[in-house]
Amino acid sequence: MQKEIQIQVSPAIAQNDEALKKIFARKSRVPVEEINHVEILKRSIDARHKNIKINLKLKGYIKEDYQELAFKLPDYQDVHNSTEVIVIGAGPAGLFAALKLIENGIRPILLERGKDVKSRRRDLAAIMKDHTVNEDSNYCFGEGGAGTFSDGKLYTRSKKRGDVNSILKLLIAHGAHKDIFVNAHPHIGTNKLPGIIKNIRETIIAYGGLIKFDSRVTDILIKNKAVEGVELQNGERISASKIILATGHSARDIFEILYKKGIQIEAKPFALGVRVEHSQRLIDSIQYHCDIRDEHLPPASYSVVKRSQDRGVYSFCMCPGGVIAPCATAPGEVVTNGWSPSKRDLSTSNSGIVVELGLKDFAPFKEYGPLAGVEFQKNIEQKAWHLAGETQKVPAQRLADFIHGKLSKDIPKTSYVPGTSSVELGSVLPEFIYQTLQEGFKQFGRSMKGYLTNEAVVHAPESRTSSPVRIPRRRDTLEHIQIKGLYPCGEGAGYAGGIISAAIDGEKCAVQCSLTLKK
Repeated sequence: MQKEIQIQVSPAIAQNDEALKKIFARKSRVPVEEINHVEILKRSIDARHKNIKINLKLKGYIKEDYQELAFKLPDYQDVHNSTEVIVIGAGPAGLFAALKLIENGIRPILLERGKDVKSRRRDLAAIMKDHTVNEDSNYCFGEGGAGTFSDGKLYTRSKKRGDVNSILKLLIAHGAHKDIFVNAHPHIGTNKLPGIIKNIRETIIAYGGLIKFDSRVTDILIKNKAVEGVELQNGERISASKIILATGHSARDIFEILYKKGIQIEAKPFALGVRVEHSQRLIDSIQYHCDIRDEHLPPASYSVVKRSQDRGVYSFCMCPGGVIAPCATAPGEVVTNGWSPSKRDLSTSNSGIVVELGLKDFAPFKEYGPLAGVEFQKNIEQKAWHLAGETQKVPAQRLADFIHGKLSKDIPKTSYVPGTSSVELGSVLPEFIYQTLQEGFKQFGRSMKGYLTNEAVVHAPESRTSSPVRIPRRRDTLEHIQIKGLYPCGEGAGYAGGIISAAIDGEKCAVQCSLTLKK
């Protein structure tokens, strides 16, 4: 017999299997010797009070052998000689679209402008050490997309869009830890993701898919409002009647290609702001109401949403025990993001603090039509580059100085490896964003006592929160509303906001593409 219960226990008890078995026996009124195994189904932290608790959903196997859930690959078909579909972009949307195509007996031709995960590391090192940005291989572009080297957070609110568990199972089958199936806010870690991405690549190739790196798409070939294929930077043309476009939120050249060809795209609201770094010990003390974090608790995170200047201002992509990374995708711009290793055991934490933007905010760039939001981003990123000395150093300001509009005399060493430059960030950000953030930080400080310290450092900008463009598609077939056979997909098309939601959208587009081909 199997039985499920929910309990709340201390962090120490939550890690003690024998203690959990005794609690399960008492709560279920079953002799402990009759329980063969107690499995943790779900785990979350309740840190609302000084006495921190762990919420657990448990399943007990009573007089029944425990059978561990197997995380196996689907019954993929050999697709070497099957109908081909082009998938542009090897981020989560593109990779999971490719896997789903194989499952449906279709051969994916996966085109990635950047390099494989191993080769990509050299280009990341060049940004850090030499301030050199490779436009095709960086933190945003390359195998695995932006998620590979920016943390691997798997939490999503998009559970109605598709089967989240199926994505998690596939990640586990390719090497992710089984805890991502249990934790309320699952996370893989930047140090673990490259190996998982490599395993996914090997699966795609093993079953007949083709992956081409260093293959930037420079044109989408269209005839009679239907796709015919693509042209690559080296002049090579690849033919196909179906294209899944999964290029991510920073592929500005793809947006420009579509716009110039008269293919309908739309400006989309997004959020923009800064990335602030605190010591992890301070965040632990604030969130866990303690001087020293309990050894059984993970490094603390925070999630805050406020309203300021009649706009939403909120934390974004919070990275406990992590670092701030340079995420520019072209020379002459500065962009920040954050990531954590799997253990989240570094001494600093960081989070994007961003402001909601509306289409009216892009009015100064209305001449660019649907690319107005892109130009809004560019203007701030390029200004940051100039003000920080035309390198990958980031404009920075101490947090209390930021609130008071005061240039910081010096900047403490932060986790941002290329370095910082003391800049009054009101000269980087539009005035309305700056003022909204100043008031928002004050509200954060009222909610989290100790947060407003001048030892915290604000880095600007955090500008790539989501795509500034939406590529409209039909609700039923997911094809572009104008172009037959073109499937806009994932974050870059405006239909996802993270690894899981992008992977789900990639699968959905692959299913619709498969159905059309089999008619």
